[in-house]
Amino acid sequence: MAGAFVSQMRTALSADGRRVTFESWGDGHGRPVMLMHGTPGSRLGPRPRASQLYRQGIHLIAFDRPGYGGSDPLPGRRVASAAADAAAVADELGIDRFAVVGRSGGGPHALAVAALLPERTTRAAVLVGLAPFGADGLDWFAGMSLDNVREYTAASHSAARLSERLVPHAESIRADPRLLLAHLDPDMPESDRQVVTNTNIRAMLLLNYLEALRESPAGWIDDALALCAPWGFDPADISVPVLLWHGEQDVFVPADHTRWLADRIPGARAVVHPAAAHFGALPILPDILSWLAAPEVLSPEPA
Repeated sequence: MAGAFVSQMRTALSADGRRVTFESWGDGHGRPVMLMHGTPGSRLGPRPRASQLYRQGIHLIAFDRPGYGGSDPLPGRRVASAAADAAAVADELGIDRFAVVGRSGGGPHALAVAALLPERTTRAAVLVGLAPFGADGLDWFAGMSLDNVREYTAASHSAARLSERLVPHAESIRADPRLLLAHLDPDMPESDRQVVTNTNIRAMLLLNYLEALRESPAGWIDDALALCAPWGFDPADISVPVLLWHGEQDVFVPADHTRWLADRIPGARAVVHPAAAHFGALPILPDILSWLAAPEVLSPEPA
């Protein structure tokens, strides 16, 4: 469609001089929405086509978190670090205010932007996101796949223990990104399998994983460590409108994480879909983007 665009890979400089690699798609004059990718992931993660984004009036922006894709690593980073990188990308694009959405491991990073940049964040959405590790009143591992339990347990103990687990896994995925989906498949509910067998979504997922790990597994390791450490902000301090979406059948991030967040973020609205699971966050994204880009705060009811 005329007017829709796909940007080339660009870099912004963080306040400490690191390269933050990003791209954007859709309507360059539309409402800006920043997308925080999953874990592991990259700026190339699944998203609507540029033509669809243009029709929605959305300028979608995504950047690689430190250590992923083309972004320089930041050892010891916290979830809160995402706010400064989001600000650097927005400054590079000349954007003052923007909405933010995070998927899976990107969810806490989206909340960091909302909490720490309230003057720049219009709205925030989290899809199948995690609650803080060790959150009071939440059995953090209940209902979670054994593989994720092992990964986050390792992350909660030490970087060395986590690296022993993830480095060989990342090497095999870099050689053949299909292995990550194959590794996840035994735990997937049928609704997730239906999503990832879609040709376009599967192609974007494989490209996403390949780009995420093309330099090293540093981003993946640092993501898991940050998610299992203090985030650097309190979700209860978020003051912008927040929409939380989750699939009830999710085994990679159980839906109780979203319920916990909904109970603590002031005014947050939670939608838990009974028939969806983790990868259901991909086909629902256009509806979420419409809410994020709407001029007025509505009462969202995404299916």
